[in-house]
Amino acid sequence: MPLIGINQQTFVSEPDETVLQCLERNNCAPPSSCRSGMCHTCMMRSVGGPPPVNSQAGLKESLQQQNYFLSCICVPKDNMEVGYADAAATPGTSIVLMEKTLLSPSIMRLRFTTDQAYEYRAGQFTNLFKDEHLTRSYSIASVPDLENYLEFHIEKIPNGIMSGWIFDELSVGAELKISEPLGECYYTEGYEENNMLLVATGSGLAPVYGILRDALNRGHRGEIHLYHGASGRDKLYLFDELTVITKKYKNVHYTPSLTKDVSENIQQGRANELALNDHKDLKKWRIYLCGHPEMVSNTKRKAFLAGAALNDILADPFEFAK
Repeated sequence: MPLIGINQQTFVSEPDETVLQCLERNNCAPPSSCRSGMCHTCMMRSVGGPPPVNSQAGLKESLQQQNYFLSCICVPKDNMEVGYADAAATPGTSIVLMEKTLLSPSIMRLRFTTDQAYEYRAGQFTNLFKDEHLTRSYSIASVPDLENYLEFHIEKIPNGIMSGWIFDELSVGAELKISEPLGECYYTEGYEENNMLLVATGSGLAPVYGILRDALNRGHRGEIHLYHGASGRDKLYLFDELTVITKKYKNVHYTPSLTKDVSENIQQGRANELALNDHKDLKKWRIYLCGHPEMVSNTKRKAFLAGAALNDILADPFEFAK
């Protein structure tokens, strides 16, 4: 089995184990969050030579040339000597919690202010740091042209270390830090006439909510169909706010759905299946998918088969880390 060396220690990796998993097993892991190669929180550097090519997916060319890699997707085939990175996962901007509101029994809205410049697009995500040891990735629900705060929607995960701390201990006035904004799942100019399909599950509504309002603020003229699904009524939130938007904008259509609970005026079924069933021809549509990785992967494939171009399908899968 490949050996992983770090800080003058050497560990034997198990079959199909990532570098992150090996280091976690031996209590030497870097901070991590999404565990799917999206957030870059777990980035490390290969000291003894280039890392596996696929472990550098999504990194800037300058970082690749310096042998940085993502430990959560790196399955070594040969021995590796690695070191901690201090670039992509570095907490930079200081933010102060100004508002903490329960949107549903399992979804908490956090709003932060900052006196530092922070340029982002609605729908991107950032790494939120509790301290140097604990961080998680959260999508940004606010719109920079509409709000002077940063908004996040946090879902409470059973036995979740970060979400449990946010729900039970984090208080207004607390100062935290975030990384630079990440991700390319946001509204872009030049598609004002294209129809848009937004599909979200659970707190995946956060980026979609920002993208929707950003598109409208930028004068989007095509039809916009938003499907939000949840297992239970307690996880279906912003129902009233989205209903108001549909009444104000004739080109916006909102379909909430539940897979378990039954509720009046809410459809039964999975959001992605309802969306694809309602829209069988997606040629020239812009597709935004946010939520459970399996939903995102399956819907991306089916949207492509329904005519959507791959570069018109923008997605952020959510991995629920504790």
